[in-house]
Amino acid sequence: MDAFLPRTLAEALELRAAHPDAVPVAGGTDLMVAVNFGRARPPALLDLSRVEELRGWSRENGRIHLRAGTTFARIALELRAFRPLVEASRSVGSPQIRNRATIGGNVCTASPAGDGIPVLAAYDADIVLASGARERRVPWHEFFVGPKRTIIEPDELIVGLEWREIAGPGSFAKVGTRNAMVIAIAGICLQLDPESRSVRLALGSVAPTVVRATEAERFAASAISWDDPARPLAAADVAEFGRLAAAGASPIDDVRGSAAYRRHAVEVLAQRALHWTLDDRRVAA
Repeated sequence: MDAFLPRTLAEALELRAAHPDAVPVAGGTDLMVAVNFGRARPPALLDLSRVEELRGWSRENGRIHLRAGTTFARIALELRAFRPLVEASRSVGSPQIRNRATIGGNVCTASPAGDGIPVLAAYDADIVLASGARERRVPWHEFFVGPKRTIIEPDELIVGLEWREIAGPGSFAKVGTRNAMVIAIAGICLQLDPESRSVRLALGSVAPTVVRATEAERFAASAISWDDPARPLAAADVAEFGRLAAAGASPIDDVRGSAAYRRHAVEVLAQRALHWTLDDRRVAA
C-alpha cells in the first residue's frame, strides 16, 4: 500500500488528481477500522493530517467557515457559541477518537448515523469541495445520496463546511445501546432561527441519509410565540411536534434497534429538544 504525505492543499489536490484511487485519510477513525478488520484494502492512502490549510475555522460576513480537517476535540473547545455542534462533537467516540476524528471525515463517510451531519443539516450547511481545477459549494441535501454515498468526484476533496450564522438556540441529542462510544440508534438536531421565524429539525440514523422533518418544522414554527419568548408552548403542541417528527423518519430494523423503537426515540428526543431549546430562548430573552 502506497502512502502520499502532502504538506499543502495544492499538493494534496495535485496528488488527488494524479492518484484518484488513493483514499483520503485524516484521523482515520472510520477507515482504519475497516482496514484492520479486512473490509477495506485501498491501493494507496492520501494522508491529509499534515495540511495546515484544512484546520481551524473563521467567521466572515455572517457566515461560518469550518475547515474539513478540524477535529471534534477542537470544535468542542473553540466553537462553544454553536451549542448543537459542540454537543454532537462531545458525543463522538472517546476522547482519544475526538482528538483524531475530523468533521470532514464524518461528512465524507456519509453514514446516516454520523453525529456531525444532523447538525450541518439543521444549519443548512454547504459542503465545500475542491479539485485542482475548481472549488464548488454543494448544499448538504444534494451532497448525500445514500448510505455512505455522496456526489464527490474522484479528483475532489472536502475542504470545508459553511453556513449562515444563526442567532437562535438549538440542541443535539441521540440514543444508543450503551453509555459510552455510542453509535446512534436515533439522533436529532433542533435549531431555532428567530430571524426567519423558522424551526429546523434534522433526523439521523432513521433513514438512508440524514433528513429534515419538514412537517414538524412547519408546525412548530406556526405554534411558537416568536414575539413573546416567555409564553410556553401548549403540551398538546409539543406532543404533536413529536408525532410529526417521528412521521418524518423512515427507519429500518437492524442489529442496533427496530424501526418502531427508532420512531419512538425520535418522538421523545424531538419533544425534549423543543423543551430545552425554548427554555434556553426564554432564559436568554
